[in-house]
Amino acid sequence: MELNEDVVADVRKRLRRAQGQVGGLIQMIDEGRECREVIIQLAAVSRALDRAGFRLIASGLEQCLSDDSEQGAADREQLEKLFLTLA
Repeated sequence: MELNEDVVADVRKRLRRAQGQVGGLIQMIDEGRECREVIIQLAAVSRALDRAGFRLIASGLEQCLSDDSEQGAADREQLEKLFLTLA
C-alpha cells in the first residue's frame, strides 16, 4: 500500500509534535513538576500518537475501499487488525 504524500506529511508533522511533547515531558519529570501537569501532558502525547496512527489507518482504508481486487480484501483484514491494535 502506498500512502498519499499529503497523508505522510501530516503524519510526520503529528509525530514531530509528539516528539517535542515527549521531550517536554522528560524535562517536566526532571524538574519535579506536579503530577497533574505531567499526566495532562502525557495524555496529550498519547492523543497525538493515536491521531497519527488513525490518520495512517484511515488513509489505508480509503485506498482499500477503492481497490476491487482480492488483494484489497486481504488489506482490509490487515487494516482491521491494525485499527484494533490502536483502539
